[in-house]
Amino acid sequence: MTATNPYRPGRDHTSRTYPVVPPIYQTTTFELDDTSYDDIQGTGGLRETWYSRFNNPTVDAAAAEVARLHGAARSMMTASGMAAIATTLVTLLRSGDTVIASKQVYGDTDDLLQRDLPALGINVVRVDAFDTAEWERAAQEHRPAVLYGETLSNPQLRLMDIPAVAKVAASVGARLVVDNTFATPFCTRPLALGADVVVESATKFLAGHSDVVAGAVTTDDEELMEEVQRRLITFGGCMDPHAAFLAWRGMRTFGVRLAEACQAADIIATKMADEPGVEHVRHPSRMDHPDAGPVIDAVMPHAKGAMLSLALEGGDERALAVLRRLRVGVEATSLGGVETLASVPFNSSHFNMTPEQRLDAGIPPGLLRLSVGLEGADELIEDLRQAIAGTASG
Repeated sequence: MTATNPYRPGRDHTSRTYPVVPPIYQTTTFELDDTSYDDIQGTGGLRETWYSRFNNPTVDAAAAEVARLHGAARSMMTASGMAAIATTLVTLLRSGDTVIASKQVYGDTDDLLQRDLPALGINVVRVDAFDTAEWERAAQEHRPAVLYGETLSNPQLRLMDIPAVAKVAASVGARLVVDNTFATPFCTRPLALGADVVVESATKFLAGHSDVVAGAVTTDDEELMEEVQRRLITFGGCMDPHAAFLAWRGMRTFGVRLAEACQAADIIATKMADEPGVEHVRHPSRMDHPDAGPVIDAVMPHAKGAMLSLALEGGDERALAVLRRLRVGVEATSLGGVETLASVPFNSSHFNMTPEQRLDAGIPPGLLRLSVGLEGADELIEDLRQAIAGTASG
């Protein structure tokens, strides 16, 4: 038996064998040695484990899992998806630089683009995400440092043509940053399509259990990732080790979860398209999707995602009534959990828009957004049918 050190109670805790599951290193700091000091003095402490704002083994385990899912050189975990997005853009941009970003982005990303980046002296140009010619014109005119867009728009579920936009970025020497939260690496690996950096809210499908807030930055560029890490250390957007453990644990079932959810979304989209009271269904698996053909084939060649939307007869009032009658689906914001989450944009994600602005943005009245979980397609279809039937007039 190893003798304990009476002056260091609780310190003789290291197993002589490797654990199957990574421990939660719930510690702020680690014992220093000469190697640690060499790293601190040589690289600023980026590589060795000595203080958890810089590195933590549990956080590193979660990051390695994200990198594996993307087939990438390296990932880094952050405290939230917005920490990943903001840290990446501030790393890549300097005062006087230009970023060309799609108009169709997450609301808090839009705030970053409209409010915060201009305050730092960064020029922001907005384009229609789905118009490659507009990306090209803007890039040639403004010579940006960064192009930014999302794989799938919310809640329209339109696809950005990542390979085409990547070529535009390369033609002007810009970096392409893609938010892949909705699509996930199960459906799309943007780095393989020409993107330079992928940012994601790991809160959603990656972690997958609605119990942790987290983000991830992924790239094949080691030098760039080191610069992102330096900003993450400075701005303090590091991930908590317990949150990292929850994210890691969620990603261990990522493939089976997404396979089930994507298949269910395909079935629901097909069945509900002909349902009375449903004007149309939007899902990338459908041939009537506006991006059906070369774009979907290139960006989402296999799985088509677990997000779908229904436009219901009767407008927003009917959609809200249907939402409130769901027995299986849960009325909530966010997405990507094992439970099906449902929302209506007019009172949640896009409440600050007028009806006219929402229509102009491709959000019709009566839109109901679903993040499909693991309850099974048949059960979810019956839930939707009873809710729609229960709100039918006459």
